[in-house]
Amino acid sequence: MRTLVAGVGNVFLGDDGFGVAVARRLAATGVPDGVEVGDFGIRGIHLAYELTSGYDLTILVDAIPAGRAPGTLSVLEPTLPEAAPAFVDAHAMTPDAVLTLASGLDLPRGGRVLLVGCEPADVTPGMDLSPPVAAAVPEAAGLVLELIAQEFAEEFAQEFPEVTEEEERRW
Repeated sequence: MRTLVAGVGNVFLGDDGFGVAVARRLAATGVPDGVEVGDFGIRGIHLAYELTSGYDLTILVDAIPAGRAPGTLSVLEPTLPEAAPAFVDAHAMTPDAVLTLASGLDLPRGGRVLLVGCEPADVTPGMDLSPPVAAAVPEAAGLVLELIAQEFAEEFAQEFPEVTEEEERRW
């Protein structure tokens, strides 16, 4: 199973660099075979093209303001659009915009897409994550690995279904 973990966000806007920090941590600590980790930062168009490379699972990691306590993690499964609009602003490449652009490219689509988000505390200019968001980085990296393991487990179970008691007795 081919998996892409894509850290996105602007490292010059405080907590917006959360996804990049998680991608860097995963790259440093290692990931299972078949998993590629990318620091896409603010290169949304590059990420949109990468999403058409036939990944079975893509996990986007980003700061996602949702009105929760700073550092709160969430996992979403965004709905992939059927068609892209005529215009996508290259300067506002949110995960939704990236997915919209990727859907409009006349290239093969990948598989499942998940979004691991973290509630930011401060996205003003600066290169440091706030304390609650910095504390969430190792937890998010672990969550990403857990999501990958769950996905691999599902695939493994499909390839190798459980042996029933009746089949076991035959052996």
